Amino acid sequence: MEPSHSPSKLDPTPLLSPSKHSGVPRRLAAEAAAAKQKLFGNKTLPQSVPRRNTTPLPPEISKEAYDAAIDELRALLGGDHVELNDKPLVDGWYMEHPNTHDAFHISQQDVLVCSAVVYPESTRDVQDVVKWANKHKIPVYPISMGRNVGYGGAAPRVPGSVVMDLGRRMNKILNIDGGNASCVVEPGVSYFKLYEEIQRRNLPLWIDTPDLGGGSVLGNAIDRGVGYTPYGDHFANHCGMEIVLPNGELLRTGMGAMSGKNGTDNPTWQSFQPAYGPYSDGIFSQSNFGIVTSMGFWLMPVTEHQSYMITFSREEDFEHIVEIIRPLAQKRILGNIPQLRHVIQELAVTGMPKSHWFQGHGLMDRESIRSCAVTLPCGDVSWVFYGTQYGDRASIEAQLSIIKSEFSKVEGSKMYYPSEVPQDHYLHSRVQVCSGVPVLRELDWLNWVPNAAHLFFSPITPTRGKDARIVHDIVVRAHEKWGFDLFPTLCVAGREMHYITNIVYDRGDVEAKKRAVALMRELIHETAKEGYGEYRTHLLFADQVAETYSWNNGALGRFNETIKDALDPNGILAPGRNGIWPKRFRGKGWEILRDDTRDIMEGVSPKL
Repeated sequence: MEPSHSPSKLDPTPLLSPSKHSGVPRRLAAEAAAAKQKLFGNKTLPQSVPRRNTTPLPPEISKEAYDAAIDELRALLGGDHVELNDKPLVDGWYMEHPNTHDAFHISQQDVLVCSAVVYPESTRDVQDVVKWANKHKIPVYPISMGRNVGYGGAAPRVPGSVVMDLGRRMNKILNIDGGNASCVVEPGVSYFKLYEEIQRRNLPLWIDTPDLGGGSVLGNAIDRGVGYTPYGDHFANHCGMEIVLPNGELLRTGMGAMSGKNGTDNPTWQSFQPAYGPYSDGIFSQSNFGIVTSMGFWLMPVTEHQSYMITFSREEDFEHIVEIIRPLAQKRILGNIPQLRHVIQELAVTGMPKSHWFQGHGLMDRESIRSCAVTLPCGDVSWVFYGTQYGDRASIEAQLSIIKSEFSKVEGSKMYYPSEVPQDHYLHSRVQVCSGVPVLRELDWLNWVPNAAHLFFSPITPTRGKDARIVHDIVVRAHEKWGFDLFPTLCVAGREMHYITNIVYDRGDVEAKKRAVALMRELIHETAKEGYGEYRTHLLFADQVAETYSWNNGALGRFNETIKDALDPNGILAPGRNGIWPKRFRGKGWEILRDDTRDIMEGVSPKL
């Protein structure tokens, strides 16, 4: 099919402003326009397709009762701040995304959808919505900004839930303390917004950003996302949270649990994480035990830095490379969370579609990848390592000397600095990301197929060559079986590594989506058999992943359920998120486990 939209007809991407919290900074306006043109130029789907079904109601509620409850909610927050999901479902793109469903839908577009969206303006509003939900037994699904792409986006796990979009009206940077190198933000503060504000104030501080800068700082951290500076573990570098519990009560963690003088915020709230007694912050990450309405973070003081890439010519050197990385990372010689990528991603991040590189059918074979890679700055190689060093110039040079020496043990390895590659090469994007500058470049590989969407498969392995090889071989076999090009990225630390596989599919191709689902389910099962589990997953696979954490008859899952039932007896807060179901829903057909034979494409509601 021909693309359904001419790029020349596209509206400009909204700019970041006081009235547009989710916009792109002016410095990236041209880059956003180019990214949007590429994506829409490779699109064959219309902006919206007719829904096959009416908008679902929340479970166990009549239309009359629902309408009355919505009227009550409008009275609480104002009519403009409650929207029914009765308009066409539009996928948009990363910078103009929906809050009603998953833009990268792996099921049919109208399956995982909300019944309404509510926009609170304050913590008090959030408390009011939670109390309303308890009164009417209506599940609410909070999102920060809804850009959790690859993991489900803004879609609620239970169709008909009311999405609570925190970001639209709760998007303030509450504090930046330059002396303490910390900040406090609401859910709607993007990496773009925080970075731009720090630059406006001319503070010598860095943020840590993931590959794309449009997501929520708070939302990414509570989902345990990562970045690439020495502050790359986002949850580990938070300090203090304000949380609305499922009964509407307000909680502060860490030193925030103690008031400061005359009732002010505690002066050490963003300085010391645990405070006194059990360290409770962790139970509010990747859970549905509360709604985080503000969160503190540590910021990194500005320092000198040097990014580089190292290429490796042979596929079979994979284990050797990992073995070299481990001691370098453990000794803190490697300055950040480096990436090890397969060379096929050098093709994808050019933004050119697969058809530009490969005119055959099916998977792009190794010889074709090699013949294309030879035309790029990296040349005919197999693996590409991206790293960055930090500190004063003498320290950086000393670190680089050791790194060069160690990686030279891999025959054919070659190091490149940014000055040695063209300005449009991906390494220059890594320079920015690894020095705390949020960008959009990572969108380019979405042009690989038409109507591109993606799933992340993200298991954790020890930083050992033999473990990496086991997972890699499983992933290779499964991708070949189900017919997907393999895009692996290994984020490697001293003791563990995130083996992140990007499954790229055409969201307009039902058969491709079914294959992607089958691939994902096989990967979860096969790696779990070897003892490797995912650290994060798409909401439709959360139950299967939770099921793999089965030690002692699933003790961890039962523990999570005990907490859930104690905090949320009515089961109103994001039921099913990360495989945690409240008693009201549990065991009634909502779970999608490994042996489930239902067609995820057509719906996931129980047949009661």
